[in-house]
Amino acid sequence: MRWSQAFIPTLREDPAEAEAPSHRLLLRAGFIRQLMAGHYSLLLPAVRVRAKVIAVIREEMDAIGGQEFLLPTLHPADLWQRTGRWDLIGDEMFRLTDRRGTDLALGMTHEEVFTHLASELASYRQLPQVWYQFQTKFRDEPRPKAGLLRVREFTMKDSYSFDLDDAGLDAAFEAHRAAYRRIFHRLGFDIVEVDASAGMMGGKGSVEFMVRSGAGEDLVAVCRSCDYAANLETATSSIEPVADPGDGAAVEEFPTPGVRTIADLVAFPGGAQGEHQVKTLVYLADGQPILVLLRGDHDLQEQKLADGLGVADLRPATTDEVFEVLGAHPGSLGAVGVDTVRVVADPALSGRTGMTTGANRDGHHLRHVDVARDIAVERWLDVRQVKAGEACPTCGAPLAVERTIEIGHIFKLGRRYTEALGVSVLGPDGGAITPTMGSYGIGVERNLAAVVEVHHDERGIVWPMALAPWEVVVTLVRPDDDAVRAAGDAVTASLQSAGVEVILDDRNERPGVKFADAELVGIPIRVTIGPRGVSAGLAEVVRRDDGTSEEHPLEVVADLVAAAVADRRR
Repeated sequence: MRWSQAFIPTLREDPAEAEAPSHRLLLRAGFIRQLMAGHYSLLLPAVRVRAKVIAVIREEMDAIGGQEFLLPTLHPADLWQRTGRWDLIGDEMFRLTDRRGTDLALGMTHEEVFTHLASELASYRQLPQVWYQFQTKFRDEPRPKAGLLRVREFTMKDSYSFDLDDAGLDAAFEAHRAAYRRIFHRLGFDIVEVDASAGMMGGKGSVEFMVRSGAGEDLVAVCRSCDYAANLETATSSIEPVADPGDGAAVEEFPTPGVRTIADLVAFPGGAQGEHQVKTLVYLADGQPILVLLRGDHDLQEQKLADGLGVADLRPATTDEVFEVLGAHPGSLGAVGVDTVRVVADPALSGRTGMTTGANRDGHHLRHVDVARDIAVERWLDVRQVKAGEACPTCGAPLAVERTIEIGHIFKLGRRYTEALGVSVLGPDGGAITPTMGSYGIGVERNLAAVVEVHHDERGIVWPMALAPWEVVVTLVRPDDDAVRAAGDAVTASLQSAGVEVILDDRNERPGVKFADAELVGIPIRVTIGPRGVSAGLAEVVRRDDGTSEEHPLEVVADLVAAAVADRRR
């Protein structure tokens, strides 16, 4: 490959719209170009890296007995309607209607389609099965951002296990967990495995594989004294008990003009500290209003609420909807005496007395509230978001909250999909058995971008050898010099014969431009050949990761570099 013939449109300046390092560097280095929000064209270097990421994943999936399939991206609505996810997913699904009026969807995941295929399984003797594919997924993200980290069109490796019983599912889940650990090690990640919400997938458990990054959108609680780690969507912690007055006084209403927030009431004369307030939120859960109560200094974790209630659609009520439910506006809301709306409360409020909350009358609050006495809590549910410094639920040490990128997710789905789609096999006794499923995903381009997030410096990308678009660049300082060109061609040919992936930079550009481009693109080894070196029979070898430079005789440089490449591939 000659650089002069390749389309690698590097940029000298950072694109104004790029914030995440991977977005900025993949644009600058000529790997990607945006077509529209959330949709990117992958150019030559990105296609080469992507193929290597896929090869790593494929090898490890095959090693656990996976069978590679390729299923359609366009799905009939009927399958999704039968599992209930046609309505559950909402606006994130791209939907269309064909010329016959048939409702269709662009696949955002393939549980339904793989389960439909599993209807051809007839006997328990055919189980277990592990099927996987690399396929384009479509998700109508409301806010695509950070380049390839959050897009609307991407490649996923999704795999699915089918087993007779829970023990089989557990074995498949652990096999995938081990395979994912090997995959992410080979991609150069130091991963964090965290308990996570199953979300729209459903099922009885899931684990996310995370990599720490300032560009990440996921927050995880991590204990550095034990192995506890969880996405904030599921994380728990231990909190210190709060002493209440417990005086048994009757509820008293008092005016609070201008008080709109928890902080306002803290500062208000005769108000209350956050830990002595009851925060009241109004939500619509599958269209029905509910009141959600937390301690005033605690924040709601919406995914915990959705998972705990088991609802498909959850959103905060609008100001008008709040007024319709409680007759007051946000800032003056409470649950004392409310018996027409479901009340869900966080356990941090259990047994609390002497509390202050809104009076459901604008500009007024109530004091001396005894939660057990004055509020009809229908359900206690952990909906509080964990904060850094709170005690680990396992060992009691302080938790840290870290920003991460999700690079993989595995789920125990159980029989949700096989039951909905009527999949069964004959068991050993001739009776029907409904198989149990697992689902396991890795976003290919997201992993590519995450590698850049982890492996870069101020000059550009620093690819691990196993993933680099080219392992070596042979840079000609004077490509118009016949001796330089001949030496460069000879070294390039020798490297290619040794199985090294090499690109020859024969462009008519200044040496500084070529060196900067090689560093920006992230090629692990640069062999520089110029008139002075050729005259002395030498070539310079520079490593991208640590910048070390050595000179070697031209007649042996290819052998030395090929050996270094082979050593660093491992």
